[in-house]
Amino acid sequence: MTLANAVRRLNSRRPSGLPALFLVTDSARRPDPLPAAARLPRGSGVILRHYGRPDRVPLARRLAELASRRRLVLLVAADWRLAAALGAGLHLPEGLLRSGRLAPALGWARRRRRPVTVACHDRAALAMAGRLGLAAALLSPVFPTASHPGATVLGPLRFARLCHAARLPVYALGGVGPATLGRLAGSGAAGIAGVGAFA
Repeated sequence: MTLANAVRRLNSRRPSGLPALFLVTDSARRPDPLPAAARLPRGSGVILRHYGRPDRVPLARRLAELASRRRLVLLVAADWRLAAALGAGLHLPEGLLRSGRLAPALGWARRRRRPVTVACHDRAALAMAGRLGLAAALLSPVFPTASHPGATVLGPLRFARLCHAARLPVYALGGVGPATLGRLAGSGAAGIAGVGAFA
């Protein structure tokens, strides 16, 4: 069974218009995300992070072209103006969610009917995202991950409790892949997101 098919079997609250799989770009671990994005099943998603990179805008344009050809959902992290220029959705880091400076970004997303997802690490962030009516949250780290070595992980039981209590669909992020996906059965996860799961 492919990873995509396994994830579809977990879906319980996948939001309309969003995929079961998201590739999350990481400038340190995957400087060029285009080859991995090109291997994604059609209809999957890509969240462009690559924060602070001088080539972020040209990379975003190339990803947008690839997304259009392969019918991928593209979200741009932390920059609603770049998302608007590309016709993409928006992804909010948790720090931006907590900042209280979201009115312009959320106003644009609602007017243009663009999805907004958010990174969350605890119940409080999930509650805030739910109150704002965001499309989905990426909750992490579920398992040990190379992105945050040594970080305290949620584990499958706590992840499931947070998932079921959340007022919005929740994606599993952090150490989620073929070897760990089965541990999320019944968790209520909308899908998975990852940097290394699609290598």
